[in-house]
Amino acid sequence: MYTIEVILRGNPIALNVQRKEVAAAEELYKQLTEKIKNPQPTPIEMTCEVMTGKRVTVMSSDIAAVQMTSKASGSSGGVRAGFFPAPEG
Repeated sequence: MYTIEVILRGNPIALNVQRKEVAAAEELYKQLTEKIKNPQPTPIEMTCEVMTGKRVTVMSSDIAAVQMTSKASGSSGGVRAGFFPAPEG
């Protein structure tokens, strides 16, 4: 399972959509990064492969960051994706 996390400007809660296959996750990640590079704002609609009724549309100009993570089977569900180092201790 692969999660694409979209962080919006001025919004403390990230949006997440999931893909079952790595190729589909990488394609969505690539689409999102290309859209945020474009200076012309456009709406982006995303759906989730796990929660089939889940849909969200955001403006490309509102996206601050995008990240893709994989959830290995059996891994801890409490670990949140991110780029910050874990505290030592």
